[in-house]
Amino acid sequence: MSLVAKQTGRFATSYGLLAEFESSEPLLQAAYKTWEEGYRAIDAFSPMPVEGLAEAIGAPPTRLPLVVLLGGLAGAGGGYFLQYYLNVVDYPINVGGRPLHSWPAFIIITFELAILAAALSAVLGMFAMNGLPRPYHPVFNVPDFARASRDRFFLLIESRDARFDPERTRRFLESLNASRVHDVEP
Repeated sequence: MSLVAKQTGRFATSYGLLAEFESSEPLLQAAYKTWEEGYRAIDAFSPMPVEGLAEAIGAPPTRLPLVVLLGGLAGAGGGYFLQYYLNVVDYPINVGGRPLHSWPAFIIITFELAILAAALSAVLGMFAMNGLPRPYHPVFNVPDFARASRDRFFLLIESRDARFDPERTRRFLESLNASRVHDVEP
């Protein structure tokens, strides 16, 4: 039994329906109308960023800034601790009567490690939160989907959505002035 059948109590023959648009403006309007219609399992694909599209499909706010902040703080803390441990605990050398724990000398390395760890956290967090790498997705089965990275815009309504009905959803997507509506095989 498929995951869709377990969630909805019915057997689904497709992953969902994919509406194709020729520009970003009709896609954005269709995304808003789809959300207003009550569909929640939706996704959008475009060859460039479309302002307001994430809000239109109800994407949750990103937690990436928090990941970057925590990575930067961990890098700064680790860099400072490393210098403190080496200069005060492990190998203390008294040079000219200077204090062993000279925090102004530690600031540069602390800052650099904070930037390095924040940047690495941003890259790794972005990959993890986007679910990348993703070698397979059912929309890759649609031949025209290859144009999503060039000049076409797509709106997907997944069959796991509670309001999904193949015929009614297809009519709804066609009413949004989509140039084509594709059936996405699982």
